[in-house]
Amino acid sequence: MVRAAIVGAAETTGHGRIPDLSALGLAADASLNALLDAGLTIADIDGVATGYLSPAELAWYLGIEPSWLDGTSIGGCSWLAHVRHAAAAIEAGLCSTVLIAHGESGRSFQGMPNYNMVERQSLSQQFDAPYGWTGGAAMFGLPILRYMHEFGMTEEQLASVAVVQREWAAGNERAIHKHPITVAEVLASPMVAYPLRRLMCCLVTDGGGALVLTRADRADHLRQRPVFLLGSGEASGSYLTGIAQVDDPLRPGFVRRSAELAFLSAGIGREDVNHLMIYDAFAHTPIWGLEGLGFVEYGEGGPFIEARHTAPGGALPMNTNGGGLNYAHSGSYGMFLMQESIRQLRGTADAQVPNASISLCHGWGGYLSACATLILGNQLP
Repeated sequence: MVRAAIVGAAETTGHGRIPDLSALGLAADASLNALLDAGLTIADIDGVATGYLSPAELAWYLGIEPSWLDGTSIGGCSWLAHVRHAAAAIEAGLCSTVLIAHGESGRSFQGMPNYNMVERQSLSQQFDAPYGWTGGAAMFGLPILRYMHEFGMTEEQLASVAVVQREWAAGNERAIHKHPITVAEVLASPMVAYPLRRLMCCLVTDGGGALVLTRADRADHLRQRPVFLLGSGEASGSYLTGIAQVDDPLRPGFVRRSAELAFLSAGIGREDVNHLMIYDAFAHTPIWGLEGLGFVEYGEGGPFIEARHTAPGGALPMNTNGGGLNYAHSGSYGMFLMQESIRQLRGTADAQVPNASISLCHGWGGYLSACATLILGNQLP
């Protein structure tokens, strides 16, 4: 088996509001930063993957002549899926060194591709929108209320997610929100769509990032400490913009399928993971991620976070950059998940977790419609 290693990782030079760069420009900026991080050049790249943008256009823009391309676009988890696909392509001998890039002008909306999936003839417009299910907060609000009813989760437990992740953000120089907050302040912030308040919702930023993957046996000769892909999984559960089609939004089976694939291929158990990054477009998604991935039982995610198990000093550090609620969120957050996992495994994170050796990244796509799971480590088994 040929193992893949991440040998370059970097984000855009800045994030937040960058109106002078298009989505393509942001992806290119991140790509050049990642190549510099790896100590490689454009000439070393023979595979390109990106979501929403065209990988062929990005390759042309950067001057890359690829022999392998991947344009998989399944929402915010697309870039995690690209890592899985790139590793398979490297093992199959289809390419040797892959650039995975993300650029998104989510705040300034400069040069954004047309990935509008809510046209009149779409499934979501026919079957969801007539009943008021439009926009992220409203789409997720009803399942959260059902979850609260069934499992007894309180609004205070939901708010504690934002509080704990702000604690992690305080230690991150690039985090947009760093000032400490309390549960009371979260619950007092403006209502967006009950029960979600503003401080429970992700940021809207410009930005992106890029990774460089190659064969693990080549990684020792490059600039950075390699981070190895130990296991991976991906799955889908419904149409990308329709939450009404999910079989059970409180126990999404596709998340467990993705997790089982990842753990099976890594050959480890959940007890071996000592760092987590779970996509947090809203405060409830880390709760559902902990449960769907099998780290806690269904209904136990809220109390688990409230008890500070994922907080600084906790037994299972999670979202240590502050998450999409505090660090950055360009509209698709998957790339930022991986960047923080890589920093932790390299030992270069601002809010470094002592002895972090195995990190699990989990990203969502759409409204509980697709997901991807990566298990990364700083040593080969």
